[in-house]
Amino acid sequence: MSIPLIVQQTQIQEIIKRDGRTVPYDPTKIRDAIAKAAVHIGQDPKIADEVTQLVETQLAEKFHDIKPHVENIQDIVIMCLRQSGYHELADAYVKYRQERSRVRRATSGLHKKLEDIVWNLNRGIEANANVGSNFSAKLLLGASEAFKEYYLDAVIPEKIADAHRSGYLHIHDLDSYGTTINCLQIPFRKIWEREGFSTGYGWLRRPKRISSALAQEAIILQSNQNDMFGGQSDPRFEDAARFISEEYEILAAVPDDELSSEQREAKYRMEQETYQACEALVHNLNTMHSRAGSQVPFSTLNLGCPRNHREKMLDTQFLLAFNAGLGRGETPIFPNVVFRLKSGVNFHPEDPHYDLYQLALKVAGRRMNPTFSFMDSSFNAPYGDAVAYMGCRSRVIANRHGQAISEGRGNLAPVSINLVRIAIESEGSLYHKNLRSFWDKLDQILHLAEEQLIHRFNILCKLKVKDLPFTMGQKLYMGSENLNENDSIAEAIKHGTLSIGYIGLAECLTVLTGKHHGENSNAYQLGIAIVTRLREYCEDMGNRYNLNVTCYATPAEGLSGRFVNLDRQRYGIIAGVTDRDFYTNSFHVPVYFPISIREKIELEGPFHKYHDAGHISYIEVDAPLHHNPQALEQIHRWMAQADMGYAGVNFPIDECENCAFSGIIGENCPVCGSPYINRVRRVTGYLSYLHRFAAGKKSEYAERIYHNK
Repeated sequence: MSIPLIVQQTQIQEIIKRDGRTVPYDPTKIRDAIAKAAVHIGQDPKIADEVTQLVETQLAEKFHDIKPHVENIQDIVIMCLRQSGYHELADAYVKYRQERSRVRRATSGLHKKLEDIVWNLNRGIEANANVGSNFSAKLLLGASEAFKEYYLDAVIPEKIADAHRSGYLHIHDLDSYGTTINCLQIPFRKIWEREGFSTGYGWLRRPKRISSALAQEAIILQSNQNDMFGGQSDPRFEDAARFISEEYEILAAVPDDELSSEQREAKYRMEQETYQACEALVHNLNTMHSRAGSQVPFSTLNLGCPRNHREKMLDTQFLLAFNAGLGRGETPIFPNVVFRLKSGVNFHPEDPHYDLYQLALKVAGRRMNPTFSFMDSSFNAPYGDAVAYMGCRSRVIANRHGQAISEGRGNLAPVSINLVRIAIESEGSLYHKNLRSFWDKLDQILHLAEEQLIHRFNILCKLKVKDLPFTMGQKLYMGSENLNENDSIAEAIKHGTLSIGYIGLAECLTVLTGKHHGENSNAYQLGIAIVTRLREYCEDMGNRYNLNVTCYATPAEGLSGRFVNLDRQRYGIIAGVTDRDFYTNSFHVPVYFPISIREKIELEGPFHKYHDAGHISYIEVDAPLHHNPQALEQIHRWMAQADMGYAGVNFPIDECENCAFSGIIGENCPVCGSPYINRVRRVTGYLSYLHRFAAGKKSEYAERIYHNK
């Protein structure tokens, strides 16, 4: 017989179920669950009355202006049981809760995901706009979902797995948790000095001509992509210029009008061969698939600071080939191109390679690439022109265990925290939160993120060289030079970085103060304080473990929609916070907030220095800038003044699949009438087609406004 329950009146009328449904709040369900757990371990079920009273009190205090999620209620039940001294009962309740979660996952998880992959042709785009919907992609995605469930259920500590599932943090590339590492700035300079390399099926000799070298560059980028889950980058594209004849140095040093006709012809032939090699590289990087054919490599080339005539010519010919586009003039999606800007080299009219920068401006104004990195920023300047970026924004440079360079190193794995969730669950009323409570909760989640990263690092240290046969077997990674195939990769990956990132600073500030950092100076200063705390935590963690731990401005693709969906299920619609289908990327001012170009740069610039794992800012304009390179140059000068490290300017590029017309196109091509239009846009640093964007990113794009003032 059910025992009557007397509880105090609470303001809570409804709660949010796990599936997102809102249902009437019924405290007797709390009491019944506690009573069942008590009976199960031989204790008096009347205990449930006392504990339920405490739970009611806590709910009234913590959730007087938002609806609690069922998980919030269960967390409070456990807390009240322990505070009341019922530790055995709390343990029994936790065990019961965990068992119920396992049953739910087994009956509704993987099977449903695999069904979506098989029958939903757009499934592949949710986490990665570079993945298609073909047979290979579906195999990859199916294996990915199975691996995710395996790692969460059998490998990762349960409290971390629960934090990922519920949305307090996000383990990036979870499917690769114990099988590989993230990305690499491939040491092409060292590769070009060797006698060759092997991809596992024979030996490729050291090239003799630039055409062979750039063909091999595409093979190397593709082969290394097969060993890793993240991007592949050439940290200094100019190093391939050694395969251009030294004769070019002599010819280029002489004014053209002083060359003989034979010399001009020889110089022209070398430039044409180099152009054709660069053209082939661009075509290869957009057609050579990796990862069992599911996608092309995430490739990036860093260039712009040549040291001789051959290097400058290589950069020039590459930019010209990239600007020409693909077979019918289509915009190349890959490689990402990052043009280094540096005073004394190319950034000012008196600099020796200012003309190369002018060419880069024209190409960027037509193709959205290059993006631009600022070597004179306060945090890049100590390294000269050596800092290399991934197109997505990743940055690796400082090193506790060796030389501070980018080449031969990369990020091992990132984890991102949900700043918005932390703010929502802090004490105080919505838009007027208790900051002490926020800081305490932030530290709790950071400790959890730390535990996750160290757990993953220890798992990765169990991998052997033979598990990454190209990356480690061909000695691409710093520290792998003296390792044998059965050795652990630990000595190599200690040179990599572990990173803690986040998204939703704008929404977090809105929850805390009622305004985001684009609207209010106090909110802005609080935003700076939050990222300062994140950076300090990463540095302290690095000191504790003697590892390279860095702070990341997360390039949230699928995550932009994942966190907000989970938070909306828990807390419903919160104005200015969960009322859109995405959270704002990292420290960015919201894409829908009206702001001028210069104001946006001045607000976001000071955030870059805190994110040593990577950062990027964007400006949105309404049309290509290739006829107005002066405007793009002025934007770069503002960015340099604001101490930015890496940035891009976005604009619409529409291309007809049928006739290859390019322009700003409505529903149908104005030339041939075709409705099949590829709309090239930037997502999290790299280019893709709009129809491949994840749902959250599509929603974000729909709300982007132009900063044309």
